[in-house]
Amino acid sequence: MRRMAPDPNEALRNALGFAMKAGKIRSGAFAAEKAVKSGAAVIAVLDGTASDNTKKHWSDICANAGIPLVYAEEVGRAIGRESHMVACVTDKGFADMITSKAMNTECISGV
Repeated sequence: MRRMAPDPNEALRNALGFAMKAGKIRSGAFAAEKAVKSGAAVIAVLDGTASDNTKKHWSDICANAGIPLVYAEEVGRAIGRESHMVACVTDKGFADMITSKAMNTECISGV
């Protein structure tokens, strides 16, 4: 039997799921933007399939707030909210875990 190589994005999605179950995620455009602007967000995660305007919007918001922006596949599915394209992590420990997973997939930008 042939083993398939592990999907590096799967580890990132699993970390997002853990953070969601722990209640350390603010998801959806309004809640996530509010978390960033209030200083509660430690890192933002944006679905890679988002439009160019959405990517620019979140890149600017995160740059102004001084937090990293991570691009991931299927963010909404990972957190159990299919329609959500963006999520902010409010816990430093989970943010560090997600950042380390993102470094492995080369999908992090920002600070």
